Amino acid sequence: MFITRQQFEADEARRLAPYGMKSRDSRGRKYPDPEPAYRTAFQRDRDRILHTTAFRRLEYKTQVFVNSEGDYYRTRLTHSLEVAQIGRTFARALGANEDLTEAICLVHDLGHTPFGHSGEKKMNELMKEHGGFNHQVQSLRIVEELEERFPDYPGLNLTYEVREGIAKHETEYDTVNPAEYNATEAATLEAQLASAADETAYSAADLDDGVRAGILDPRDLEQLALWHDWCQLTGNGTQKFDEMTRHRFVRWLVDVEVTDFIQTTDARLRELKIDSVAALRAVGKPIIAFSPATEEKNRVLKDFLYQNFYRQYRVMRMAAKAERVLEDLFSAYLNRPELLPTPVRAKLGERDKARVVCDYIAGMTDRFALQEHQRMFDPAVPV
Repeated sequence: MFITRQQFEADEARRLAPYGMKSRDSRGRKYPDPEPAYRTAFQRDRDRILHTTAFRRLEYKTQVFVNSEGDYYRTRLTHSLEVAQIGRTFARALGANEDLTEAICLVHDLGHTPFGHSGEKKMNELMKEHGGFNHQVQSLRIVEELEERFPDYPGLNLTYEVREGIAKHETEYDTVNPAEYNATEAATLEAQLASAADETAYSAADLDDGVRAGILDPRDLEQLALWHDWCQLTGNGTQKFDEMTRHRFVRWLVDVEVTDFIQTTDARLRELKIDSVAALRAVGKPIIAFSPATEEKNRVLKDFLYQNFYRQYRVMRMAAKAERVLEDLFSAYLNRPELLPTPVRAKLGERDKARVVCDYIAGMTDRFALQEHQRMFDPAVPV
């Protein structure tokens, strides 16, 4: 006899903290959609996200390095998986709903353009007179409109809580855009945990990739208080730095960040006497937190990465080439829509021409965008 959805829901009610979002208490879906016999609503959302075309495309979308730069650097897909792993750890330790947290972690970057944040910046410039471009808004459009999976409704028909988690995702590089998702309410704790998992994952991973690529010199790490903490604990230093040292340091860094976050957020929940989802929402803003000491060290780490990695000339050259590719494609398609594939052209009567072009380009992988640019502008390459 399989375990039923009702049994899973009863287990959530027994096991989760009072402020943990129970799937049976979801605000539901936009369209009628009977729930399955053996999965909760949030498990079903996670599965629908995993099976989208947009999720598979993340394998060939830039995190920092363009995919062609090497096989071992993070992509937008591996980043999303790392975020989900950290998010589940947060949720499990704090009594939140792991399935909801995982779903939000996996879906949060679906709307990214090819070529990472430089691609998003360029697409926003190109769409300035047509409503702009924001990858969070695009993620919502993908799950609510652009993915065509079901005959009875557009999008994936995800639960309110997952869609809200996209709209209210908030990090250094993500801006809350609540739209229809009540701006006066705080998001669920699970959505807040997904935001923290995203920041934790990308800071540690970008540091790891930067050192692996040789863009960051191990001696540069001496600018970081977190590096000094680790050296004091282990007796290691840059004079002994090798690949194993890098692995050990990054692993320790993630562990320190996760432990500090769990302890500090737990203390915040107790201090505010949060005893229900309603009480958590009523706070009106995120309550999650790192300790002040760790927050200060994280600020130094983020500034260090910005100055020494994200703005390093090799990374900037990749970004400049990427921006040129997107600008050329956008201009060509917008001025001559007959160059668009037939299924894309068919959408021109449904929405603004620039938005159709934007949706098409934003959905491209790095590799496809580069290939399409060659097909469009290199006479020697077959169309």
